[in-house]
Amino acid sequence: MIKPWARRAIGASIALAVGIAISGCSASGAGTGGAVSADGEYSGPDVDVTFWHGWTGGAAPTIVPQLIQKFNAEHENITVKAVPQEWGDITAKMPLAIKAGKGPDVAVLHGDDLATYAAQNLLQDAGGIIDGLGYSGDDFPKGVFDKGNFRDAQYAVPWSVTPLGLYVNKTVLAKAGITEIPTDEASYTAALEALKGAGVAGEWVDGYVFTGTFEFQSLIWQFGGDMYNDDVTEATFNSEAGVKALTWMTDLVKNGYSPANVAQDGNIKALIAGETAFNWNGVWQTTNSAFADLDWVAAPVPQIGDEKAVWSSSTHWVFPQNKGQDKNKTAAASVFVKWMNDNSMGWAETGELPAANTVREDPALLEQYPNLEPFMNELEYAHYETVSPGISEANAQITLALNEALTGKKDPKSALDDAADKANQILKANQDKYGD
Repeated sequence: MIKPWARRAIGASIALAVGIAISGCSASGAGTGGAVSADGEYSGPDVDVTFWHGWTGGAAPTIVPQLIQKFNAEHENITVKAVPQEWGDITAKMPLAIKAGKGPDVAVLHGDDLATYAAQNLLQDAGGIIDGLGYSGDDFPKGVFDKGNFRDAQYAVPWSVTPLGLYVNKTVLAKAGITEIPTDEASYTAALEALKGAGVAGEWVDGYVFTGTFEFQSLIWQFGGDMYNDDVTEATFNSEAGVKALTWMTDLVKNGYSPANVAQDGNIKALIAGETAFNWNGVWQTTNSAFADLDWVAAPVPQIGDEKAVWSSSTHWVFPQNKGQDKNKTAAASVFVKWMNDNSMGWAETGELPAANTVREDPALLEQYPNLEPFMNELEYAHYETVSPGISEANAQITLALNEALTGKKDPKSALDDAADKANQILKANQDKYGD
């Protein structure tokens, strides 16, 4: 999500163990990188590396400092200093900080934010860094590496992925005499009907991003559609596939399988309270402490349409293009990124899947975190965020359409058509603002 750059060799002022030269010229022409080793060694001068991230809840505030402390202990000439803050604060502060030369040396962004930063020349092209570290798309789940690519330049290294899954309250399921977890439309509908007969609304569906929008996106892909056209100049979520997806969701209410007007997070709360059997939710819920006394299991989302598909978010390492960025710090930061990916097994404790295949496919991961298995199995057919500057504003129209349809204010087609019209206006404005 940034403009292309011209790569150039950087001088020997930064000597690294194996000395594979990497470099980078951002669109603004500032030098980046240095020389980096595929083994992740840095032998340059002592540097402090500032790291911004938005993990302030759950297990992350414990895991992140532990990892950084270990990294710093193993690297005498690199000291990483984390600056945790809310994701919204990062969005508000980081662009201005980078332009002023006061941004972090390395940061983590969600996939749908990458293009917006890149289009504004706020990130270094990481192609040389990635080559030097020996990374390629084959080192990560299919499709996620490409989310860091914008206008033929690579700006990010994947860190984690967070697919949607099906959470099941087994105690509630047993009330309807159901022993098998549904996997397709027929078995899922049969389960919902059986639950209804037992006086249970089997899936509470909501019109919010968490998690109605994620469910809708999973369904539209299952029905063979997509959110936007290939170059993201036109919204396509109001296609036949989109109408099928939203109609399927509104039929949950119409058929009595879900109550109307489900509040934000009402569905996961209902699952925990024993008021419903199913909840489409993210892998992050596997760490929910409220599940401690619950007889539950996670499974892949059922295949309602003709294709297997599931929504997933992703997070990525990026190297900000600070005014006057120190090349030594960028080189050291790249070593930190490699080390963090190599040592990311404990990251699963936060409810996110490590993106590095070598870590995620290590049998020890599932030995420690067995609840992650269904989510890992979904990565073969997971779909990630749309890559386009300013896309979040257009995506918000999808959620609005869901809310209007699920609350009965509009029928699914009208809600999606109206949202697509507004989204197209936003996409056009984004083109004018960020360029083609």
